[in-house]
Amino acid sequence: MSTAAAPVRSGLVLADLVPASRVRDVALVVGGAVLTGLAAQVSLPVPGSPVPVSGQTFAALLVGTALGARRGFLSLGLYAVAGVAGVPWFAQGASGYGMPSFGYILGMLLAATVVGALARRGADRTVLRTAGSMVLGSAIIYAVGVPYLAAATGMSLSEAVAAGLVPFLIGDALKAALAMGALPTAWKLAGPRA
Repeated sequence: MSTAAAPVRSGLVLADLVPASRVRDVALVVGGAVLTGLAAQVSLPVPGSPVPVSGQTFAALLVGTALGARRGFLSLGLYAVAGVAGVPWFAQGASGYGMPSFGYILGMLLAATVVGALARRGADRTVLRTAGSMVLGSAIIYAVGVPYLAAATGMSLSEAVAAGLVPFLIGDALKAALAMGALPTAWKLAGPRA
């Protein structure tokens, strides 16, 4: 994996390589929400925590990066609204907003928007830039999710950090490593069109 700067055609995200149309944008937004919902079903409970390890954070960050800020926001917004309305596609087949982990979903909405904006500036073109983008996106998810967890459960902030952040750091590092390989590789495969 090279860390050398790749030539960046300003303002493009991976989704922009698909011919533009309203149908494309709707399909990408819906597809991103569905991908996040499917990834959320890859879920394992964490002993001592009401928050499971799942694939939804990885999917949310990839969706934001690949679709850009606006479509990433709309996609994660659709995911959140549909889940609150009863679609059982949050982690472990949950739905609604009353669960202690709902703050992480709100954080994913914000994180997808931020990493999407960074991707428009080339943050997904190299291994190092992708790593920085994924770390920032994960930090945003925790910045919203951990305080929400504390408020929803009555935990102290330090208890919420111990239950809702610390057990997930190794998994987040693995997810970032996957993104660090996948996103720059996708741009290389796109070749001169990008």
